[in-house]
Amino acid sequence: MRRVLLPILALFLGMGVVSLLMGQDFVQETPKHTIKDVMKQAHGAKLLNKVVDGSASKEEKDQLLDLYISMIENKPPKGDSDEWLMKSGRLILASAKVAVGREKATDELKAASNCKACHDAHK
Repeated sequence: MRRVLLPILALFLGMGVVSLLMGQDFVQETPKHTIKDVMKQAHGAKLLNKVVDGSASKEEKDQLLDLYISMIENKPPKGDSDEWLMKSGRLILASAKVAVGREKATDELKAASNCKACHDAHK
């Protein structure tokens, strides 16, 4: 799984950096999940809490990663797009680290998933 997940993550992060450098939008025409769906499934249904407290299955960790990938594919409702890409990228990276079992990854995920920081800037 690591052999598949890490190159995909590197591709997404690389695309984000390239799009920033080239001034292009990273927003997809039809993201897999809307921002509202991500918030409902990841935060409202407490999936994030399960992942952070260590009770989530491998499938649930992968689901959280998939949901957070959709964040970077969506356009922020308000605020700076570059800041949105950076915050979404941190969520994706932290989720990927948790999914592959990196040490202290849950601490990074807790920090990256600071609701107030995103909501103040983008909601």
